[in-house]
Amino acid sequence: MLLGSKITAVDRLDLTLPGDKPQIMSIVGESGCGKTTLAKMVLRLLAPSFGDIVIEGTPLSHYAKRKQRKAFLQKVQPIFQNPFSTFSAKKTVDTYLYETALNLDVAATRQEAKAIIADVLKSVGLDFAGVAGKYPNQFSGGELQRISIARALIPKPRLIVADEPVAMIDASLRMNVVNLFKKLKDEYNVNFIYITHDLSTAYYVSDYIATMYRGKLIEFGKAKEILNHPAHPYTELLLDSIPRVGKKWDRDMALLDFESKEYGLGGCKFAGRCVYAKEICRSTPPGMLQLNPDHQVLCFKHSDYQAVTGGERSGARDVPQGNTSHLNM
Repeated sequence: MLLGSKITAVDRLDLTLPGDKPQIMSIVGESGCGKTTLAKMVLRLLAPSFGDIVIEGTPLSHYAKRKQRKAFLQKVQPIFQNPFSTFSAKKTVDTYLYETALNLDVAATRQEAKAIIADVLKSVGLDFAGVAGKYPNQFSGGELQRISIARALIPKPRLIVADEPVAMIDASLRMNVVNLFKKLKDEYNVNFIYITHDLSTAYYVSDYIATMYRGKLIEFGKAKEILNHPAHPYTELLLDSIPRVGKKWDRDMALLDFESKEYGLGGCKFAGRCVYAKEICRSTPPGMLQLNPDHQVLCFKHSDYQAVTGGERSGARDVPQGNTSHLNM
């Protein structure tokens, strides 16, 4: 609830990330679009009101029992926004690394754990001797975030969910951290969900991009396809907001502050800001359209294309309101 209004933070989201090889999927959008709520559901910090999140054929509801928590953490690991809040000032950072290795049965002894820890630290450009015995305040934000990434790699998970992992890091160092995702994706055979509003890093690092607006998935596809051919007016606006050398920054639309009333609109939630909007946009919810095998969009502007249909991938089916999702990877 927000100021007496019901907010559906993630509304009828339905997407699949191909599992034939490791991928990086960025979920982009402004503050309040629902991307962090989605990340929390994938990490089982929140439960969806309806729908399923499926990883390698196993619904996350399978891990609901406490005894399954270890199995879940062996498969899915988080990287949070603020590395300084990830580690307690009262404990050395290597304590966390040892605990992860031993508690998740990655190592049977402390000596075995040390070898594993040294290996993952090396993967993120750090040396065990330079980390061991030190407290969080002895590291920069970028170094602490690298240690967070190393910690997430210890159980060799299938998925890492990184929620705004560079937001608290100096701009000059952000690409160093993001470049790690590209390197580690293949080195550790791990998928990444990269939650961000930093479009310059998202479009650089991603294999797939999902754009969210007011709780809705409004565009999804391969990163190059969306970068070169943005189909939703909101995605166009996000791309135009990235400063480019030699290009005048002249926009027809502007991102406004958070407005809860947009969540309750009967039609397209972006209609009030869209220069292409027609009457149908304001009165009727759009369905997900398949522009090509690598690109989907939730927009009447492309109504000549065929709606996504078949099984669980229908973009126009009737789904109850709530924190609904069907994320399959």
